[in-house]
Amino acid sequence: MTRAEIRALQRAVGTEPDGVWGPKSIAACQKHLKGLMPSPNPWPASGQAALRKFYGEPGESGQGLMFLDVSSYGVRYDGAPVGRIRCHALCADSLLRVISEIARGPHRNVLQHFAGCFNYRPVRGGGALSLHAWGAAIDLWPEKNGNKAHWPTAAAMPLGVMEAFAREGWMAAGAWWHRDAMHFQATR
Repeated sequence: MTRAEIRALQRAVGTEPDGVWGPKSIAACQKHLKGLMPSPNPWPASGQAALRKFYGEPGESGQGLMFLDVSSYGVRYDGAPVGRIRCHALCADSLLRVISEIARGPHRNVLQHFAGCFNYRPVRGGGALSLHAWGAAIDLWPEKNGNKAHWPTAAAMPLGVMEAFAREGWMAAGAWWHRDAMHFQATR
């Protein structure tokens, strides 16, 4: 992002627009997104025990996976239309509201870069299971929001997309962990 784009982002999250994304900007962005989240937040904490208690067992044999019809929202994977996304039934309605909001807004192009939801696997570089193993996480626009690219200086996920997820209580990895801005998960 340019300094002017960072200043605009800083204004949007309510901090001094100095063009430098540092600790004050990060804190203001997190406060902004947290202020959009429902209270109480409907999702579990991100620990493995809390996830199992809320979502059940992960994976193919776990309960709760379903197919969410997204055929009318412009979702694409590698350029091909996506008709259904496999996700957990407990977060399906919420995910569909987010996708619908994004599809109606100025950042709908992000949906043309869908990169997955359900995927039984551990977190990158770790042994714990990813939220993808429960179908409670989604990745969007990995080409511009790589796992190690810091948001917003190197990654390009629009704040409006993060806000859409926040209104449903989902965590935006880019805002909370300053990397992996493609990743959103139904946890608090």
